[in-house]
Formats: sequence, C-alpha cells, structure tokens
Amino acid sequence: MNVNGYEIEPFANLKGANLRGANLVGADLEDANLRGANLEGANLEDANLVGANLEGADLRYAILKGADLQGAKLEGANLWSADLVGANLTRTILEKKKEESQDNTSLSQKVKELEEENKKLKEAIKVLMDT
Repeated sequence: MNVNGYEIEPFANLKGANLRGANLVGADLEDANLRGANLEGANLEDANLVGANLEGADLRYAILKGADLQGAKLEGANLWSADLVGANLTRTILEKKKEESQDNTSLSQKVKELEEENKKLKEAIKVLMDT
C-alpha cells in the first residue's frame, strides 16, 4: 500500500473475529489486530504473529508450535491448554503494568505522619516507664 509516497505494509484487522478451529498454519499475521478474537482450537503452527494484538483473545487449545509471537500483546488472553512448544515469546506482553496511585508528595507526607506518630508513642512509653 502506498501512502503519500511511503510504502506501508497492510495489517489484518480481525478484531473480534470468529476463527475457531481455523487452519492458519504459517499465516503471516504480523501486527494484526486480533483483539477479542475467538481462536479456540485454531492451528497457528509456525505463524508470524510478531507485534500482533491478541488482547482478550480466546486461544484455548490453539496450536502455536513454532509461532513467532515477538512483542505480541496477550493481556487477558485465554491460553488454557494452548500448545506453545517452540514458540518465540521474546518481549511478549502478558499483563499490563499497574499504575502507581500515589505520587511522591503524598508518600513523603505519609512518612512524616508515621514519624510523628512513632515519636508520640515513644514519649508515651517513656512516661509509662517512669511511673
């Protein structure tokens, strides 16, 4: 595909597709959007899935022997009983990183509060021991 003088490789948009039991041996699905697709029992042996988006995809019982999944996104994908023997999982994303909810300011404030509480407890213990 040529866009503004640049050659751009097309990618498959199979978001939510029902490919249950499909024979996709050796398929070139590089950078394909397979988000939420049903690939239960599909044969993806030796398939090129480099950079593919498989978030939330159903890959139960899928055959992924020798498949190239470099950099593929698999967050929330169901891989129950999937055959991944010999698959390349380099840089594959299996889950999203959790965002920190606290910023450094609130964390340092909490430390100050705990230090103050600790100081008060030490003073109370000293008073009790002196009596």
